[in-house]
Amino acid sequence: MSQKLAMQEVPGALALEVTDLTVAFEKQGRRVEVVSGVSFSIAAGRTLGVVGESGCGKTMTSLAVMGLTPAHGLVSGSIRLAGQEMVGAPERVWEDSRGARAAMVFQEPMSALNPVMTIGRQIAEVLVRHRRMRWREAHEHAVEALASVGIPSPGLRAKDYPHRLSGGMRQRAMIAIALACRPAVLVADEPTTALDVTIQAQVLDLMVEMQERLGMAIQFISHNLAVISEIADEIVVMYAGKVVEKAQADDLFNAPLHPYTRGLIETLPDPQRRVARLPVIPGAVPKLDVDFQGCRFAGRCRLADDHCRAVSPSLELHGAGHWVACHKVDV
Repeated sequence: MSQKLAMQEVPGALALEVTDLTVAFEKQGRRVEVVSGVSFSIAAGRTLGVVGESGCGKTMTSLAVMGLTPAHGLVSGSIRLAGQEMVGAPERVWEDSRGARAAMVFQEPMSALNPVMTIGRQIAEVLVRHRRMRWREAHEHAVEALASVGIPSPGLRAKDYPHRLSGGMRQRAMIAIALACRPAVLVADEPTTALDVTIQAQVLDLMVEMQERLGMAIQFISHNLAVISEIADEIVVMYAGKVVEKAQADDLFNAPLHPYTRGLIETLPDPQRRVARLPVIPGAVPKLDVDFQGCRFAGRCRLADDHCRAVSPSLELHGAGHWVACHKVDV
């Protein structure tokens, strides 16, 4: 039995383990870290939500997990995918892994799908590459894959080009491509952002259904906590390239400890609450090419004092499985 299949058949086994991940770039002779010391793990059959504003490092973290960081990026730390260390691995190893052991669903399928290749051929290509199928057999499996994600008339849709499909159908096709080889890990980067609310719900339901069927781990990236709450078992909150809070989903929503997490939750729409002004987090995520000394959220935090601005808080355990990086946890 392959390691990948074994991973899918052992609930609770770690499909993805990320430890002290750092992604840096050289800018005008200076080292700029866009992801700093990020750690998390995802077990088979579980979903980790990664949330934060634009520019917090969510997407770069997911690209590092897939080995897709820009060529001039400097990646350090550890990424263990289905038990294999990937940091420092040659490109050939990454190519063998992408699509087979780990796959990615992107935010905008129209830019991720090949516009001059039929949907069926794009799925078949993955199967030919990783499963060594003949094209005829791969095409038959491609039609089955489209049917499995709820696309009607899959035989006809397999012959269509991406522009012939609606936004929701294109995202379903992307999921079919990603899951064609039954990967141990699915990375979903803002997969519902470009969709209306009804189609969003359908795509989320589809991902949950496919996870129950295939047993893969999901890393789900979003700026929207409401969407994260619908799918995640555990949540990582990122800010300015660092993890500021990590907890089981219920714990994080019921008892958020970091001021940034509290701010994100307070901004969620609540039809039962009447307010004169909508709650906001003042300011913006800082640029990452500055030299941080203290807490990166200090400039936007109403609790921050001189100690917060001078000393960077470490990620510490506060209760069962609840981690937070804040000097003011008890305030």
